[in-house]
Amino acid sequence: MPANLRPEASPAKKYKLRLFITGSTPRSTRAIENMHRICEVNLKGEYDLEIIDVYQSPETTRDLQIVATPTLVKILPEPLRRIIGDLSDEERVLAGLDLVRLKPLARSGK
Repeated sequence: MPANLRPEASPAKKYKLRLFITGSTPRSTRAIENMHRICEVNLKGEYDLEIIDVYQSPETTRDLQIVATPTLVKILPEPLRRIIGDLSDEERVLAGLDLVRLKPLARSGK
């Protein structure tokens, strides 16, 4: 895990994520690219990302009550969380994954 991030809970978490998209729209493509980048930089192999096109598998939206796309669902580690949008706000995504970016230490003596 990068030095600038710290897990909120156990450091050896394996993340199970599902990204619900609608076809190959620009918004869906952006969400996929953003999530791959965020996972590779911050989770380095400690994740399983499943991309689900709701046009291809509409039944998969019922159990997790997906009402908008793109939606990222963090299934594991618990608690279950949903993040709606193209995932371009990395800080929001990291918070949703229970990862918190460490803020630089304030310098004393101002």
